[in-house]
Amino acid sequence: MQIDKLRGKEMDQLFHAILSLKDIEECYQFFDDLCTINEVQSLAQRLEVARMLQAGKTYHKIEVETGASTATISRVKRCLNYGNDSYQLALSRVHGE
Repeated sequence: MQIDKLRGKEMDQLFHAILSLKDIEECYQFFDDLCTINEVQSLAQRLEVARMLQAGKTYHKIEVETGASTATISRVKRCLNYGNDSYQLALSRVHGE
C-alpha cells in the first residue's frame, strides 16, 4: 500500500484539519491558503477524470472536456482499477449513489 509511505504525524495533522472543516466555504478558504490554484485545480481535475471514467467516457472525450493529459487519465484509471476504491467511495458520497 503506497499510502503507508506517507503516514506520519504531519499527514495525520493535514487530514484531521481537512476533516475539521465545516462547509464548502471553509474548504475554499483552507485550500486557498494551503495550495496554489494549480494544485487545487489538479486535484479537482483528477476527481472529474475519475467520475468520467466511471461513466464510461473515452480518453479522448475526457482529455477534451477536462484538459487532462493522457498520463493523468491513465494514472486515475489505474487507481480506479487497482487502488483503494477511494475515488468510488468519494464520488458515491458526493453524488448520492
